[in-house]
Amino acid sequence: MDLPRIFTVRESSHRIHNPFTPGKLAALGQALRLDPGTRVLDLASGSGEMLCTWARDHGVTGTGVDISTVSTEQARARAAELGVADRVTFVHGDASGHVADEPVDLAACVGATWIGGGVAGTAALLGRSLRPGGLMLIGEPYWRREVPDQETAVACHAGSKEDFLVLPELIEQFGELGYDVVEMVLASQDSWDRYRAAQWLNLRRWLDAHPDDELAPEVRTELSTEPARYTRYQREYLGWGVFALMAR
Repeated sequence: MDLPRIFTVRESSHRIHNPFTPGKLAALGQALRLDPGTRVLDLASGSGEMLCTWARDHGVTGTGVDISTVSTEQARARAAELGVADRVTFVHGDASGHVADEPVDLAACVGATWIGGGVAGTAALLGRSLRPGGLMLIGEPYWRREVPDQETAVACHAGSKEDFLVLPELIEQFGELGYDVVEMVLASQDSWDRYRAAQWLNLRRWLDAHPDDELAPEVRTELSTEPARYTRYQREYLGWGVFALMAR
């Protein structure tokens, strides 16, 4: 049970595995007005940057669950580095079936709604761990503007135009699921650039160090094609944000 190797190679230098900068992650924590002792469950927690920095900056406690062995080890190391290992725990496991033993104050899935088969399923999963009146965080892509054709959708790593919604429709979907949107922080083109462009340097450095690895042809293909595809399609059409929800 793990992520494909190519993901680990692609994001080897990343502490945040989505198009947020540290500043945007900090802004989100501040916007939520987190009280010390807030109990957090973070599903698909990646390298643990959200939980670790919020434990340091706001005094939250909590658990992160992620399928990646590498990311889980990085999260534990980050917790030790920031001196919060006594407040946060990271579990290697399948987040798609994880429910907290006791209700939490904040339940999050930031950028991995595939664990619930989409937004609706992920909201239902998070709701099983959330106390009444608690906060839910969902990170999700959206179309910055209408996508003209299937080619553009696929180039943005979507199966079809219907995979994502434009931002107003995504907000409306949360309402249809029974939630008020009470905060949001959106990625910018600059934060997208920092996320995606850093991947290319990771790929190149790995390729230079492992030219004979069985993964090398796949890495070479990605490095040769992704920069142009990102700047032609994804940078123009794909947005991403984290949305804070409360059940009505």
